[in-house]
Amino acid sequence: MTYKLKLIIGSTRPQRKGPIVARWFLDILENHKHFEVEVLDLKEINLPLLDEPEHPRLQKYTHEHTKKWSKTINEADAYIVVTPEYNYGYPASLKNALDYLSVEWQEKPMAFVSYGGISAGTRAVQDLKLPVTTLGMMPLQQAVNIPFFTQFINEDGVFVGNETLEKSANGMLNKLKVWTKALKAMREETQ
Repeated sequence: MTYKLKLIIGSTRPQRKGPIVARWFLDILENHKHFEVEVLDLKEINLPLLDEPEHPRLQKYTHEHTKKWSKTINEADAYIVVTPEYNYGYPASLKNALDYLSVEWQEKPMAFVSYGGISAGTRAVQDLKLPVTTLGMMPLQQAVNIPFFTQFINEDGVFVGNETLEKSANGMLNKLKVWTKALKAMREETQ
């Protein structure tokens, strides 16, 4: 069985490195055939600051960008967020994308690929877990945390992970499969 996985690139700022980190991770995902992957780049999606008049839990969306975002997120079985750490937290663009919806996120697992300096983006991931659980998702304990990430970017601007990062990525993806399968079965049982 294949599961629909949305890989969300959280940073939208100029000179961001999220897309090259995501590209490296997509290469690893190719060995995990149980996931059908779609990349969601928040810079390209370009959601405005939350502009819906009704609370997201009501799903009374008035804007086309929200309806499209809702459909895209709703069809997923699992999510992976690629995020940097900004000032001990995650990007505002990612918080905005999460806040746009409510029901669509529920009872699905979310995993994290974080990058930064000495903390490897772990503070951003820890900060993300509160809204993720509030939205009804299951944040995975297993993660890919990339310290001093610029050391992995070669002269061609390509991210080249080492054996340790690849091992953590594969371990996280194996655990994500377990949670995705379990939560999908749970959602189907309650429908």
